[in-house]
Amino acid sequence: MIPVLTIDGPSGVGKGTVSNIVANELKWHILDSGAIYRAFALAASKRDLLPENTKELIDLASNLELKFVSSPLKNDLEIYLDNQEVSSDLRTEKTAELASKFAMIGSLRESLLIRQRDFRKPPGLVADGRDMGTVVFKDAPYKVFLTANVEERAKRRLKQLHQKGITGNISHTLEEVRNRDERDSSRKHSPLKPSKEALIIDTSDLTVDEVVTKVMALVKV
Repeated sequence: MIPVLTIDGPSGVGKGTVSNIVANELKWHILDSGAIYRAFALAASKRDLLPENTKELIDLASNLELKFVSSPLKNDLEIYLDNQEVSSDLRTEKTAELASKFAMIGSLRESLLIRQRDFRKPPGLVADGRDMGTVVFKDAPYKVFLTANVEERAKRRLKQLHQKGITGNISHTLEEVRNRDERDSSRKHSPLKPSKEALIIDTSDLTVDEVVTKVMALVKV
């Protein structure tokens, strides 16, 4: 059985950063499931597809050409859609909002579920998302759920936007984070919640290195 480490949690808890560092240390493959939904949202937007265009959306999901390349030097992921590097495009609020809306469509989640499981290859996989431990990789031997208070998460999100040259303010960002939490936790299909087996880590007052140390200790048990 190919081992999988799932790292779930809401936005702004550090899932992407921690997953990338841990994947590089373990020399495992990496899956950013949120990026799959954002890439899909970007592809759908370019084709002028709306959430109600279910058949066209499922066809698109089945043929989505996506690749992740871990970059240890930048401590980040490079994401390619249709052989074009789209990492910065996927991190905009507009794309994230659209992806969250598409994620509420059950039939579409089923189509993208197959694509996500295809990333499970030797020697192992670090899967970052919101339902990796509860739905996509239920049998994963290692499960983590990261959390943090909403104010801290909004600050982190705003800092990310500013670093990328995107303007924003804390009150608007805080509202967006809360709205997304509500959508993700209340949706009918794959709601955001920790797996019963998951190690829950509150990252509010922890450094990235401290979180990584806790996660690596779990995998090396």
